[in-house]
Amino acid sequence: MSGKYDLVIVGGGISGASLLYTTAKFTDIDSIALVEKESEIAAINSHHTNNSQTLHFGDIETNYTLEKAEGVKTGAELLAGYLENHDPDREMHAKRSKMVLGVGEEEVDKLEDRYHEEGFGDLFPKLEPIGREEIGEIEPKVVEGRDPDVEMLALQTPDGYVVDYGATAKSMVENAREEAHVDVFTDTKVEDVTKNTDGYTLTTGRGPFDCEVAVVAAGSHSLQIAKELGYGEDMVLLPVAGSFFLADDLLNGKVYTLQMKKLPFAAVHGDADVHDGSITRFGPTAKLVPTLERGRVSTVSDFLDVFGLNAASFLSYANILADRILLPYVLTNLLYDVPELGTRAFLPEVQKVVPSVELDDIERAKGYGGVRPQIVDTSEKSLDMGEAKIVGDDIIFNITPSPGASTSLKNAMRDTETILEFFEEDYEFDEDAFRAETIENFPRGA
Repeated sequence: MSGKYDLVIVGGGISGASLLYTTAKFTDIDSIALVEKESEIAAINSHHTNNSQTLHFGDIETNYTLEKAEGVKTGAELLAGYLENHDPDREMHAKRSKMVLGVGEEEVDKLEDRYHEEGFGDLFPKLEPIGREEIGEIEPKVVEGRDPDVEMLALQTPDGYVVDYGATAKSMVENAREEAHVDVFTDTKVEDVTKNTDGYTLTTGRGPFDCEVAVVAAGSHSLQIAKELGYGEDMVLLPVAGSFFLADDLLNGKVYTLQMKKLPFAAVHGDADVHDGSITRFGPTAKLVPTLERGRVSTVSDFLDVFGLNAASFLSYANILADRILLPYVLTNLLYDVPELGTRAFLPEVQKVVPSVELDDIERAKGYGGVRPQIVDTSEKSLDMGEAKIVGDDIIFNITPSPGASTSLKNAMRDTETILEFFEEDYEFDEDAFRAETIENFPRGA
């Protein structure tokens, strides 16, 4: 089945699902469709095995400035409020302790400055600095086996949300489908998008979909479609595949290490799985791959489409990978997928969190991990770690939100406002009702 709609959203991950939920439930747009190429919603990067399951508030992410943390905090509270409202039985999420760990005088000083001088203690009232004894009470394995003479400090909060983003996306889609003017199509791959006098035609295996406004929320494929329509000519992708290692029951919550500002996606952390607290995951690793989807060789050609095979792309990659911090990191991460050698190479990273871990305690997680696209600006020949969004003529391309799924509802709210500006009709967004269903359910008590 195909047809004509006011709005078509391409992509059924957490980004597309958030936008469908927001526009379907809180606007009066007459007809909306979501089109997803997989057989089910949230089957790729939003699946719970393929991401870190973290709801980022900006409190323990030490590469964030205070300004960025303020924006991320609002986005995270919107999603946390949705979960509190729609998941009272904790089937899609869990609340657990989380902390960022500083070991040694230099790291401890950085955390103290961050909390007291940079304003993070004021921005996050539940965040508290705790010492070795309190760390040991919450996470015994983090202290066990560590040199007692080495200084330790953690910034800790009980408000750690661990989220199954795939289940959350499905929940949003099911809520949206309650509306009579909403259609959802799975197993429907968009083969082409063309501009016409009334909007856009999306060519699919089910036939054409015509719409006045389109939003492409298809992850790495969003830039591929954008380029076909003449957008994003100064962008290419650096796809980073994240993997995880598993251990049995080492942590109760989430423990981060300090992040390097040049490698904001690189800080190792450990956490208990959202659905099985007896499984502890460590990672992610960050390996560069020439594909747009993890483990799918068919997407190599899609990557080449986005890359472009031109001088600007090659020069940009060369400039980025020549960095004296990034290049050793990239080369080291290549080792982590090598049988036996990879586990041995990653062991010291795990021991930053749990010092007593031995080689036999961890194993590489098979079937875990996704691809997160990093944007390369070919005009500046630089890596852009922020949000990648292109707003065109009655079309939006969401390539990589920042920081990932955590701000999906905030992005959806902003995109909804843009979408309404596209339409000639006098559609409205009921922001008060949207907030009542989301952020107003976020618990702010001590």
